[in-house]
This record gives sequence, C-alpha cells and structure tokens, in this order.
Amino acid sequence: MKITRRNFLKIAGLGMLFGGFPRLFGGELEHSERYHFWKNGKFRQTTVDTSDIERDIIRAKIGRRWRTYKVRELPDPFMEWNTKRRLETLDNIMKGKPPELAGPHSGMIASYGVRRKDSQFTLNNAVKGIGFVPKKEYIKEKIEYMKKTYKGSMKTKLDFLRSLYEHPEILNKKLQVSLELYTTPDFETHSFLNLMANPIATIVFLDIPSYEIRTIARVIHPEDPDASDYEKDCVEYTNLIHSYFHGEFPKKFIGLLFYIIEVFDNTPGKKSALGQRIIP
Repeated sequence: MKITRRNFLKIAGLGMLFGGFPRLFGGELEHSERYHFWKNGKFRQTTVDTSDIERDIIRAKIGRRWRTYKVRELPDPFMEWNTKRRLETLDNIMKGKPPELAGPHSGMIASYGVRRKDSQFTLNNAVKGIGFVPKKEYIKEKIEYMKKTYKGSMKTKLDFLRSLYEHPEILNKKLQVSLELYTTPDFETHSFLNLMANPIATIVFLDIPSYEIRTIARVIHPEDPDASDYEKDCVEYTNLIHSYFHGEFPKKFIGLLFYIIEVFDNTPGKKSALGQRIIP
C-alpha cells in the first residue's frame, strides 16, 4: 500500500481517539463549582513552580501544601521498550497495518482533586496520546524541519519520526508530553480541572513490559506569557507533530508537560517488577 496522508489516517484508527477534534456541545455540567480558571479566553496554572527546573527541582501545590520534587530521567529499560515499540509501529504503518492501542503512545492518565458537576467523584482516568520532545538544544531545529516539510510525503514524515527513535539521545528523558484537545472555556475535561488544581498524575502503559510513571503536570495555554522559552517550544512542537500527521487544525491546543518524578515496573510475572519502584 502506498503511504499517503489519506491512507495513513485511514489505517490509523486511533485518529479519532487522539487526533480528532469533534465539536463538543458542553453545558453547565462540564465545569467545577469551585474553580474558575478562565479569564478572557485564557488561563494560567498557578500550582506548579518550575523556576528551578535547570537544577531538576520542581515545586507543586498538592492539596493546600507546596511540596518540592526531584525530576528524574526515564530509565534505560523504559527507553529501550518505548523506542523499539514505536519503531515497530512505524514499520507496521509502512506495511499498511493499523497501530495497536497497547504500547507507548497510549497513556492512561489518572488524576484527582476536583469534582466536576456531572460526578460525585474527583478521581478521573483518561487515555491520551503520549510522546517525547527533543532536548532544549535540538527542539528548535526539529520544529523548523517539521515546518519545512509540513506538506511533504507521509514517508518523509515517518522517516522524521524514525530518526528520533533511532537516536534517543536527542530526546528529553525527563518529560512526557500530550495535548488537552477538548478543553475550552465552555467545556472543561475532568483531566484539565484536576491537573490545574492538583497537578499530580500517574501514567500507565498497557503492554509487556508495563510501566507506570508518576509525574508533576504542567498545564500550559499556547499563549501563556509565564511559560519559559523551552516550555513554549515544547507546546509548539507537540502541536506541530500532532498536526504533522493528523492534518491542520484551526487552533493550537493546550500543552501538557509531565515531569518524571518516579517510575515503577508493573510487569506481571517478573520478580523484579510486580509494581516495584525502579526510579529513583
């Protein structure tokens, strides 16, 4: 099968789950009674402090208390599993096979803290597309390359991804990123509300091996003036690589930056795993 944009979107059945942007008809229930984050169409997260991130220190307000965390790198076994599975997916796409739901792209993100009007619970879980961003010294170059090849062939774009996963030293192992596709001032997802107010999240990947990462989540509006230069680049990169494969969208989406704090190996039947912490 010739890999064109149309064929890619056709076989990538996850597109509607992670890449689609259906119109949402939000009402009064898709909000919090207590928290009102939006002002003039924008918001600013005030529960995460990344002013000392160059020393791998991040502070977050969990509950009513500010806490300090050490940001860690994802371990080598995680990186080897993640990049190998992503390269396998690219090979399958080139053969005309659809990607699997299991694997490193589909992260199950658990958060808690805010009760939305349509539920009695503050706990939420959502499956989101998860990925890497390049390190600070590489990210602007990669952004420019995607802009330059935006209208290029699907093979060109898949080769770009392959070049990243074949050279994981380019990737920032202290971050996983995603987009908040559906939140607007009129419709707030439960994930968005939780992460804004209580920015702690765990991400589980369904696969063998199975990993869980525990993170502090930075929620960034595309026009947030308080975001650092690198954070802005991360949001731009994540939006760009999303539209690079799924097509152009009329807006930039909210960026989610998950800073790695702890990593657990949840692989069943493995004595050194079974939910044991491997980082730190």
